[in-house]
Amino acid sequence: MQGCNPPDDIFLIALAFKLLGVKYIFDHHDASPELYVSKYGKKGLLHKALVVFERLTYRFSDVVMATNESYRDLAVSRGGVASEDVFIVRNGPTESFKAVAPNPARKHGKPYLVGYVGNMDVQDGLDILLDVVLRIKQLEREDVHFTCVGPGPQLPSLRDMVRKKNLEAIVNFTGWVSQQELLEILSTADVCVNPDRPTEMNDISTMVKIMEYMALGKPIVQFDSKEGRFSAQEASVYCRPESLVNDLADKILWLLDRPEERKKMGEFGRRRVEKELAWKHSIPNLLAAYERAVNK
Repeated sequence: MQGCNPPDDIFLIALAFKLLGVKYIFDHHDASPELYVSKYGKKGLLHKALVVFERLTYRFSDVVMATNESYRDLAVSRGGVASEDVFIVRNGPTESFKAVAPNPARKHGKPYLVGYVGNMDVQDGLDILLDVVLRIKQLEREDVHFTCVGPGPQLPSLRDMVRKKNLEAIVNFTGWVSQQELLEILSTADVCVNPDRPTEMNDISTMVKIMEYMALGKPIVQFDSKEGRFSAQEASVYCRPESLVNDLADKILWLLDRPEERKKMGEFGRRRVEKELAWKHSIPNLLAAYERAVNK
């Protein structure tokens, strides 16, 4: 039996089956205690409960699948899981996630398009990105449009912020779209951005959007983070967390003004996904995790 989180209470369902000899694999997608702090900016009783549930999940798991080295370290150090029972299974793009022909209409009449895809929640930093858009507008750069793709609980308030900041002509939020439309938007983009708020959660987490940008050969601008830098390496430029808005805006404009640099970074990212990070490279570890669970 395999369960992914959040929440970290799925092991309770697995307990009854474990009594019958069924093995339980914990597929660790989010560090829930860190996610709670990044969303609410505090700890308290609920945070303590999340720590307990995470510990119990580790305790009753036969095998843990972690998305990166940071999560593997959590399983071993915080969860007390034996290192031989933890397998890194990355969430890389599949072979179907490929660039399509750009559609100039997606640029909304501007020479450049900056693309974003992902969830719209507090920890994802879209409010920071809107301040970046405002900064670029104040710099009188009228040649850039931003398109943000994806659903999420913050989407209505973000659209309201766009109206209040008078940014309707520069940025749009599509909400959920089909994969074909998503591919067309990102394939048209000149630069892709990851404004994830600098937090401990985001520092140790691997963002699928980064590898999707890379799979499409897009140069990336993001805040410096441990796992973000591991994934993207030379496919990205990295901003200082202490300069949330200005440095992100400056780096975006710097890349837009350097087509050869964009091309070089995009090609590096595509090669890295094809050779190391695509989903096909995780299949051996996935099968090894299943084999370990069955044979324990």
